[in-house]
Amino acid sequence: MMYGRNLTETLGYENVSFIMDRERYERNKDKKYICNGEEYRYHMVPKDEAIPADLVIVAVKYPGLSSALDDMAGSVGDDTIIMSVMNGISSEKLLEERFGEEKVIYTVAQGMDAGKFGEKLNYSKMGELYLGIGPKGKKENVDAVADVLASADLAYVIEDDIIHRMWAKFMLNVGANQTSMVYGTTYGGLIADEEPNYIFISAMREVIAVAKAEGIALTEDELSMYVRLTGTLQPDLMPSMAQDRINKKPSEVDAFSGALIEMAEKHGIQVPVNRYLNRRAKEIEKDYVG
Repeated sequence: MMYGRNLTETLGYENVSFIMDRERYERNKDKKYICNGEEYRYHMVPKDEAIPADLVIVAVKYPGLSSALDDMAGSVGDDTIIMSVMNGISSEKLLEERFGEEKVIYTVAQGMDAGKFGEKLNYSKMGELYLGIGPKGKKENVDAVADVLASADLAYVIEDDIIHRMWAKFMLNVGANQTSMVYGTTYGGLIADEEPNYIFISAMREVIAVAKAEGIALTEDELSMYVRLTGTLQPDLMPSMAQDRINKKPSEVDAFSGALIEMAEKHGIQVPVNRYLNRRAKEIEKDYVG
């Protein structure tokens, strides 16, 4: 909704489509959405009517990625560029395996504080999109997407080492998202409340250890920068996993501590805080996820 608003206003209603399965289309096609207090309608298209697009933006939660790969297939043509604004460090690889490495640009969405409940979205910061080239990506694709973002007044940075940036954002998500869900807290609580703040930072330090074993040199200075960044977000809003708990939706715990634990085991690294967060998040989900 947040990116779609700017892109629709810039490119035109008919030129920005939300692709979905037929059931979701019938459920949502006539809905009106409220974005920062303003009413919007979005152009929705069932997947069986989709045509190849110049750009496909993958903006789903991790549990929905597998079905999204099928839903978007009709929108991917020979010249389509694909970018994922998803959390975690695995969506690009899955997109490359399905649609080809040359189509995918690597992207990190950072610094937004959007909160969505029902048909209402509120945010005070849109953050930035960091763009970069994967192992077999094309620089011209990154430049083309940058031009679109600039025309839509969406802030972006072209990143020289996008893999490092993805791991740095992964570190923040592992700490902030999981802690906010387990403790039912906000951005403000992650900074001001003693126990959540301790868990938030400890979970990120475990990412630094695993990243080092994976050849990614995350630093304590980067950790401190992300803690400061969290402190600039609207204190009564919350990360997406805390929203999942309120909205009673499956969370991205497997993309965060789940992925980290798997890598830690490979390297013989202890990650007790993330094991705790993983267990507690799944216990919470059991109350509302069948």
